[in-house]
Parts: sequence; structure tokens; C-alpha cells
Amino acid sequence: MIKESNLLAEHAVQRDVVDAGDYYMKVVKAGQTVRILDLEGNQAADTLFYNAHDPSERYSAMDTIREQGNVYLTAGTELLSNEGNLMLEIVADTCGRHDTLGGACATESNTVRYAIDKKCMHACRDSWLLAVAENEQFGMSKRDITHNINFFMNVPITEQGGLTFEDGISGAGKYVELRAAMDVIVLLSNCPQLNNPCNAYNPTPVEVLIWD
Repeated sequence: MIKESNLLAEHAVQRDVVDAGDYYMKVVKAGQTVRILDLEGNQAADTLFYNAHDPSERYSAMDTIREQGNVYLTAGTELLSNEGNLMLEIVADTCGRHDTLGGACATESNTVRYAIDKKCMHACRDSWLLAVAENEQFGMSKRDITHNINFFMNVPITEQGGLTFEDGISGAGKYVELRAAMDVIVLLSNCPQLNNPCNAYNPTPVEVLIWD
């Protein structure tokens, strides 16, 4: 569902550009709104959410899908935790839908899906592992890396019930905006994947904006 925001970028209290292949890891407070902006189009932003006071509580794709009765995420979607609590709500979306089934790329999946020589290529899981290692104040480890949301990523479900990675449906300047219902850690990997069309074979930056 397409729904535009009335928030102005110049009123944001924080703005960060995240290069392709880099990570973003910061706390968004309850009541704040965070926007993920696709600057150049067709870029996947693999994102995890955690309770900032207890990271063992984290985004649950299973609970979110079950409660909304839809495998895609868009404006109006309530993101639930593994404890059934509301973490964030998508309050604006100019892309239309986002994936939470396809998972994130890893060196292992690069090898299985593409070729053995792709194993050394950077992947979203590597970005998350680096993030938790470099941000010890959050008290997280690789055991906390779990199922994610792929904002802007186009992963259609086939008639046989499988998943395919297709050309993105996002474009330059499109965004998704979420209002936090609790203090959350936002852990985003700006996907560096070069082997499928999720980034149009050309990873590009995204911007993360926060409003009080």
C-alpha cells in the first residue's frame, strides 16, 4: 500500500548515509520515527530490530506474518517481537511492499547459490557480525543474528510456493517509514550483493533519517 509521509527531511534530528556494504546500528527511541530512504533506487536494505533494553527480544517474521495474514510488509504493518509485543509500525511507504521471507545473503549462501569462488564476497551477515563486534555496548553477539526484513527487496512467491529474487520495485527517492513503539536497536546492512537483481547488480547508498 502506497502512503506518503508528511515529515520533512530538514526537520530530522539525525541523518546518516549508509554506503553499500556498510552497516548502521543505532537506537531509535519509543515515539520516534525512522525512515529508510532508497537514494538511487533498486537497493535492498536488510534490517533487524531488537528491544534496546533486552536484545533477546527481537523482530519476529513468523509472528508478524501470522497476525497480519500477509507475507509482505507495507504501510499499516505492525512489526511484532518474538514475545508478541509491538516493536514498530510502518506508517508510510512509497515502495509498496517489502520482503521478510528471503533472508540475508551470507558467504555460505553465496557459495551454494552462485559459485564456490563467490564465498569471499562481502555479504549482509558479515556486516551484522562486524556491527555487533564493533558495538559491544549493546551486549550482542553472533547468536543474536536472526531473521530479517529486506526493505525494498522484491521476492515473489511462485505458484509452487517457492521464492524467487527479481528486479527491485523500488526507485530513487522511495522510502519506508516506521514509528517505534519501544526503544529499539536498528541494525541495518546495506546489501552488497552483486549476484542477483535485488540491487540491480549495482549496490548503492541508502539514507536513514530519524524524527522526534
